[in-house]
Amino acid sequence: MTSKKTVLILQLRPEDDTSDNEYQAFLKYGALTEAQTRRLRIEKNGIPETLSLDNYSAIIVGGSPFDISESDERKSAIQHKIEADFNRLLGQVVKHDFPFFGACSGNGLLGSYLGTPISRRYGEAVGCVTLDITEAGKTDPLLSDFPDQINVLLGHKEACDSVPQGATLLMTGESCPVQMFRVGNNVYATQFHPEGDAEGFSLRIEIYKHHGYFEPHEAEQLIQAVCKKPTPYAHKILQRFVQRYYKEL
Repeated sequence: MTSKKTVLILQLRPEDDTSDNEYQAFLKYGALTEAQTRRLRIEKNGIPETLSLDNYSAIIVGGSPFDISESDERKSAIQHKIEADFNRLLGQVVKHDFPFFGACSGNGLLGSYLGTPISRRYGEAVGCVTLDITEAGKTDPLLSDFPDQINVLLGHKEACDSVPQGATLLMTGESCPVQMFRVGNNVYATQFHPEGDAEGFSLRIEIYKHHGYFEPHEAEQLIQAVCKKPTPYAHKILQRFVQRYYKEL
């Protein structure tokens, strides 16, 4: 009899609506069922110290309203804990080249762990953006046979200032150069949301319209814009990650 280790999905969103929607999007575009995953909402208590990589086939990390580039004195106690917890977890992930996919906040947390400055220099407004796949990206298993450019949904106040030392840049953009990178063979991060779709982004736009990503009066215009832009290749990145690492044992 064969079995599989579950995919661990770590979420940091405080709002139930956005957290639930993000989780369902990870399931939908990763072609996963709830039974195939373990969902942990860590925005209240952080990552359990007893968490062991041996229990999982891969880790997926979603977005959050936390800003790594915020000054230490303005960060909440739970944000300090979450960042410390991720540094501990990522130490094991990178050491063992364990399958990991960090989207948006996951990208910043991984970049910060690797020593790359995270700032608001390359922030981007909420919307659909066309990104370039690098030469290295064209041979990566998650991006092979893709067009040279693909559309993605994103929206972020901060980003990696540069490619982390030792990482391979896989996708880049005009307004934000570090859009996707890989560490080792199995550790990935994207500044954009591969699980993003019109429904999810419309919800996030409405809930986060006072969080500084855009001017509140722009919300309706942004919702109309994202609803017109399908992002099938971004979704396929997530699906390929799951297909690659969630295998029969």
